[in-house]
Amino acid sequence: MGKKRVIKKAGDGEGSSQTASSRSSKKRLTSAIVHIRSTYNNTLLTLTDEKGNVFSSASAGRSGFSGSKKGTPYAASKAAEILADHALQMGVTEIAIRVNGVGSGRESAIRTIGQKGFAIHSLKDLTPVPHGFMKAEKPRRV
Repeated sequence: MGKKRVIKKAGDGEGSSQTASSRSSKKRLTSAIVHIRSTYNNTLLTLTDEKGNVFSSASAGRSGFSGSKKGTPYAASKAAEILADHALQMGVTEIAIRVNGVGSGRESAIRTIGQKGFAIHSLKDLTPVPHGFMKAEKPRRV
């Protein structure tokens, strides 16, 4: 039948007065890196420290958009607002932005993060660019 669970009320036990926002505010950062992955179908944002440890993430899909609306600039700006609010709660003051992808949400996500009052240390575009070409097809032998 499974294990019996003991449900504690709000006043029981120590440490029950903490809320979810006070738990996440224990992590303190002064500078962070925001990775923006913008595709045609979605925009993913990740907040990391200089070593690459992930502290928060947001996406257009998690912001409540579905289907083709996830790829819009408006959905990307809403996801960037959510990530910027998490960063402000952690105490981040300066950020570096790394953008990857060719989607329509990349510019609006950068602008939204810039309007939140962070000192933008650097902005890098890491979109892969093809170089060299495929080998030409040889003529067909019959």
